[in-house]
Amino acid sequence: MTETLAELQRMMEVAAEAMDFERARTLRDQISLVRGGATPEEAAQAETAGLRRQQPGAMGLGTSQQRVTPPPGWKPPPKPDPMTRGKGRRRARDQA
Repeated sequence: MTETLAELQRMMEVAAEAMDFERARTLRDQISLVRGGATPEEAAQAETAGLRRQQPGAMGLGTSQQRVTPPPGWKPPPKPDPMTRGKGRRRARDQA
């Protein structure tokens, strides 16, 4: 496996020197997949074009969870009316 990683790393550097950044990006993603536990064959067949790498600052301070972005068209639900909250239940309990 180390020979495969070294070979992929060398191919990525050669592609970057040749200004073939698309190929270098693909090789970088393959290296990440192999380091994550995929076999070299699985990494070569994986489609990584739709993957988006996490950008710096996309996480809050002191957390390992990424900020959630709502889907397009989503609106937050209306807030409850503080004047009518729970009045129906209190009367039923007080009378019982």
